[in-house]
Order: sequence, then structure tokens, then C-alpha cells
Amino acid sequence: MKLRIHVTLKPGVLDPQGKAIEHALAGLGFQGVAGARVGKLIELDVAEGTSDADVDSMCRQLLANTVIENYRIERA
Repeated sequence: MKLRIHVTLKPGVLDPQGKAIEHALAGLGFQGVAGARVGKLIELDVAEGTSDADVDSMCRQLLANTVIENYRIERA
């Protein structure tokens, strides 16, 4: 079974990569871009019997820093 885990910064957490993207786009002439946020997408192939609790534990223990990041699990 294929999983996609979307990890994003929580609201209010500074995102220097997002700011760099905003400035770079402005430098390239793209106006009106604001609020850029950078996250990560993790794709996993897991065994069919893998429970939701196990996937949640994977995210909490390794894949996301739950102090500053949110995550969303998508089953493909």
C-alpha cells in the first residue's frame, strides 16, 4: 500500500525557505507572491496490514517534528 505523508510547518513558525522563494520570485519579476511556505512530501510503500496507529507513530517519532510541524497522511 502506498502512503503519502505531507509535512508542513505550523502556522506562526518562521519559514526562511519560504521567504527566500518569495524574494527570488520577486527578483525574477513575479509580483504579488506572498505567504510562501515550504514543506515536504514523503512517499512510503507499507504492508497491506499496516495499521493507522503504526503510521501515526512513524510520523510522530521520525517523519515530523510535531513541535513545529503538522502532518497529513494520504492513502493512495
